[in-house]
Amino acid sequence: MITPYFLESFWGEKNNGFDVLYHNMKHGQISSKELTDFIRERSTIEEAYARSMTKLAKSAGNFSQLGTFAPVWDVFKSSTEKLVSCHMELVRKLQELIKEVQKYVEEQAKAHKKTKEEVASTLDAVQNIQTISQALQKSKEIYNAKTVEQERLRKEGATQRDVDKAGVKAKKATETYKAYVEKYATAKSEFEQKMSETAQKFQDIEENHILHMKEIIQSYSQSVNETQIQIGELHHEFVRNVENTSVESLIQKLSESKGTGKERPGPIEFEECNTAIATEGAKPRKRKPFGIPGRSKKDKDTDSTESTEVEAANTANGAPPGYYGAIDIQNANVPQVDAEGFCIRPEGNENDILFSL
Repeated sequence: MITPYFLESFWGEKNNGFDVLYHNMKHGQISSKELTDFIRERSTIEEAYARSMTKLAKSAGNFSQLGTFAPVWDVFKSSTEKLVSCHMELVRKLQELIKEVQKYVEEQAKAHKKTKEEVASTLDAVQNIQTISQALQKSKEIYNAKTVEQERLRKEGATQRDVDKAGVKAKKATETYKAYVEKYATAKSEFEQKMSETAQKFQDIEENHILHMKEIIQSYSQSVNETQIQIGELHHEFVRNVENTSVESLIQKLSESKGTGKERPGPIEFEECNTAIATEGAKPRKRKPFGIPGRSKKDKDTDSTESTEVEAANTANGAPPGYYGAIDIQNANVPQVDAEGFCIRPEGNENDILFSL
């Protein structure tokens, strides 16, 4: 059992220990709210840190996926995302703890209100003994003054009448003084009883308050500690993953994902050209038909039958392809050939324009 320190330490000469204990109970509510603010601020910091780490994880995922180092970014991204999860889990635990503290603050306020009603009689006892104590001190001063005055008159040889008057006043002051002494004794007894009960009540309130606050702090510390352990495990996992990502495995992954085939190209030997096969395989080139400029498609369609017959005749008598006019077969210029089959150039006139060309 805890020593009743409040009962031993808050009597005081002016009997103001009650005020100290009562206001200290109010400070308990203030400290509870301040602890709530502290945990809330820690939660805000953890959440902001988690958001920043989320951005970092996304940036790691957007880094270059080319080259042998690309798979290492996946290790960074995965580890960072797990770290974000740890901090967000801590935020969740802190938010739950804040709800518990707020609930305690409400219960604490109700308990303090109830205590205030219960100790109201103690406040009356405190005020009563303070009033009586002041009156007692004043009556004592008057008693001393009247007694000294009576003794002075007697020593100075004053008249009996004056000495008697002083004696009446001294007697009255003595009775008043004794009455306040008795009142003070009664008030003191009541005050001690009320103050003892109230001091113990205040101490119980403070003990429960401190115990509850320590439980909250313990929950807070446990949540932070669990997060730190998880972060440590993640760090060791990150180190292992980096160590297991060997140079050989990175090069192998690039070779398997970007490789173009394991079969090497075969040898090629020189092959002589086979002219017979090349000649048979060659296809004759088609010549485009000769067209007369300015001739419309309609004219061509009208003369289609005639042009077919004329073209056959022209081809036979040496007319150029595409020429559809009438040909004088008798006067046609049929080229002459020599013994080897070559055309013999006709003799022309020097003034002939076509000959000069």
